[in-house]
Amino acid sequence: MTTVISAKWDLLDNCSTLSPSTTGTDFQLNVSLDKDPYANYDEEILHYLWRDYLFPKLYEWVLIVGYIVVFVVALAGNVLVCLAVWRNHHMRTVTNYFIVNLSLADVLVTAICLPASLVVDITESWFFGPTLCKVIPYLQTVSVSVSVLTLSFIALDRWYAICHPLKFKSTAKRAQNSIIVIWIASLLMMVPQAIVMGSSSMIPELANQTQLFSVCDEHWADDVYPKVYHICFFMVTYLAPLCLMFMAYFQIFRKLWCRQIPGAGTALTHKWLPRSQKPLSQKEDTAASHCSSAISAETKQLRARRKTARMLIVVLLVFALCYLPISILNILKRVFGYFENTNDREAIYAWFTFSHWLVYANSAANPIIYNFLSGKFREEFKAAFSCCTKSFTACRHVNVQHVKRSTSQKSLTGNSKFDSISKVTEHVAVGSVTTVLG
Repeated sequence: MTTVISAKWDLLDNCSTLSPSTTGTDFQLNVSLDKDPYANYDEEILHYLWRDYLFPKLYEWVLIVGYIVVFVVALAGNVLVCLAVWRNHHMRTVTNYFIVNLSLADVLVTAICLPASLVVDITESWFFGPTLCKVIPYLQTVSVSVSVLTLSFIALDRWYAICHPLKFKSTAKRAQNSIIVIWIASLLMMVPQAIVMGSSSMIPELANQTQLFSVCDEHWADDVYPKVYHICFFMVTYLAPLCLMFMAYFQIFRKLWCRQIPGAGTALTHKWLPRSQKPLSQKEDTAASHCSSAISAETKQLRARRKTARMLIVVLLVFALCYLPISILNILKRVFGYFENTNDREAIYAWFTFSHWLVYANSAANPIIYNFLSGKFREEFKAAFSCCTKSFTACRHVNVQHVKRSTSQKSLTGNSKFDSISKVTEHVAVGSVTTVLG
C-alpha cells in the first residue's frame, strides 16, 4: 500500500509554525525563537488540522462515492460467483474452481484493504496502529499474488486442454491442489512485505498528541534493498506472468479462431447440390445423420471453448490495465526515486489515488465480465436476484398482512371498548335523570 503526502501540507503555513521543505518530507521551522516550537501546539490548532485533514474536499467526495460503488459491486458480485458455483454441480469445472479462487482473493482485498486505503487516501494519515500497518499491506500483496497466479494457472490449464489435450488431463482434484499451492506460495513470498512495513509519525514531537501525520511505509536498512525487492516484485507479480499468459492465449487464439467450424462448408455444399446429385440411399442418409450429429457436438464444443477463452482474455486484459498504473508508479517511486524532488504534489496525489482505486475496481470488474460473457453465470445471477426480489416481496407481503390484521384487531377492540363506555354513560345518564325527576 503506497501513501503519498500531497500539497495539503500547505495548511500548516496557516498555523505560522511549519512549512514544507523543498523535498516535501522534511520540515523547516518558521519560528526559531522557541527551543521546542511544537510545545505551542494547543488543542485549538490540532482541532484545526484535524478538521481540514479529515473533512473531504469536493473531489474527495467523488473518490468516496467511487470507492463505495466498487466496495458494494465487488463484494456482492464475487460472493454471487462463489454461490453460483457452489449451488450448481454442472458449473464445478476446473476453470470455475480457479474463478472462485480469484473471487475469494477479490473478496479478501475488498473487505479488509479497501476501507483502509480509502481512509489513507482521504486523510493522508495512518490511524490503524503498527500491527495493522503490517497486516493490511501484507494481505493486499498476498491478494495480488493469488490473483496473478490464479490467472496464470487458468491460462496454463486452457493451453494444455486446447493446444495439447493428450499431454495433460486436468481434473477437479488437481485444480484444488493447485489452489492450495497458490495460497501457500503467495503467503510465503509476501512475508518480506510484512517485515519491512512500519508506522511512524512525520512529526515525532506530535506523536503523543495525535495520530494525524502518521504514515505506514516501508523501512529498509539500505537503499539498495527496496530497489531490488520492488524490481523482483514487479517481475514476479506482473511482467513475467503477463508475458507467459499472453503467449498462451495467443496460441489458444490461433487454435480456436484460425480454423473453420466443423461441418460448415459441408453443410453449405450439400444444401446447394442439385436434386439429382443428392444422396438417396437410406444407408447413406443414416451415415450422414451420424456424421452430422458428431459435427454438431464438435461445433458446440468449439463454440463453448471460444466463449470461455474470450471471457478469460478479457479478464486478463482488464487485470493488466488496472494494475499497470500502480506498478509503474511504484517502480518510479521505489526504484528511481522519481517523486522525491518534485513540486507538483497535487498531480502525484491524484495519480496515486486513482491507481489505488483502479486496483479495487478490478475486483468489481470481474463479476461484471462473467455476467456479460458467460451465459451460465448470467443465468445464475438472474436467478439469485429474482430469488432476492421474491423473498423481499414475500416478506413485504407478510408485513402488510400483519399490519392489516393488527389494525383490524385494534379497531375491533376499540369498538368493544366504545360500546362498553357508551353503556356505562347511558346508565349514568338515566340514573341522573331519574334522580332529578324524583
